[in-house]
Amino acid sequence: MKNGELDSKDYRLIDILRKDGRAPYSRIASELGLSEAAVRKRIRKLVESGVILRFTIDYKIPGESIAIVFVKTSPPTPTPVIARRILGLDLVDRVYEVTGDYDIMAIVKASSIDDINKVIDYVRSLEGVTGTHTIVALRVHADTERY
Repeated sequence: MKNGELDSKDYRLIDILRKDGRAPYSRIASELGLSEAAVRKRIRKLVESGVILRFTIDYKIPGESIAIVFVKTSPPTPTPVIARRILGLDLVDRVYEVTGDYDIMAIVKASSIDDINKVIDYVRSLEGVTGTHTIVALRVHADTERY
């Protein structure tokens, strides 16, 4: 399934699941004007085609440290190889290839700044990494009303 093959119900379904990944199929079906079987089939197709990558939760743990680590790379190690190595680290939540001065952006969630520093030290030791820039989040704002 390519982006052009999604219809308005698919986009609405994705929006419902983005806001509440545990939404019952019966509620989704009611909101979309579909049967539960049709909702199950659409979700299965979205997963199988790679549109839905994973079902997860959004959370906020008191005292948790969150950092955004930007990474510069250079040949001979390709950026996607470095990105996969970073994604393999336990404390790394997400990794994106990005445009601009940096090539990779990683979201790191840890119980302490020391743990974030360990991730940064490891990333800096990877072949092909020429520099990093880190931003530490001070406060998380989430729309808890919708949950």
